[in-house]
Amino acid sequence: DKDGGGTLSTDEIVTAVKEDKDVIHFLKTCGEENLQFLLVPARLKKSLDYLDTDGSGELDVDEWEAAINRGLAKRLEQMADERARAARAAEKADAEFSADFLNAAREVFLMIDKDDSGSLDREEIVKSVRADKKVIDFLTNCGNK
Repeated sequence: DKDGGGTLSTDEIVTAVKEDKDVIHFLKTCGEENLQFLLVPARLKKSLDYLDTDGSGELDVDEWEAAINRGLAKRLEQMADERARAARAAEKADAEFSADFLNAAREVFLMIDKDDSGSLDREEIVKSVRADKKVIDFLTNCGNK
């Protein structure tokens, strides 16, 4: 609002979207497509008509804030979707890690259970962790090959 009139005229908007780097950056990242279309000369008139809800030919603060709030709501929704995707990916990674960890624990159990009894006694454990190279390597490398 360069003239301080309390509204944004078409000339003020056209000048800002062509010359003001802060305005250009904001419009590119605001999330409200009608504000973003202000950057596209072919869409400028249609965008202004959409944003100018009272038909005055200028955007007042209420019209501007309504557009900003739509953009904010859209961006917040996108961020929530991104967080949900990240949470699902983390859950999947946790499940994969847990499965790998349990498989490694079973594998080392079977390596130590020399008598195939299905249980480990103190002697089997001590003997394996002191003398069985395969068990020692497995435990040293946390099951990684």
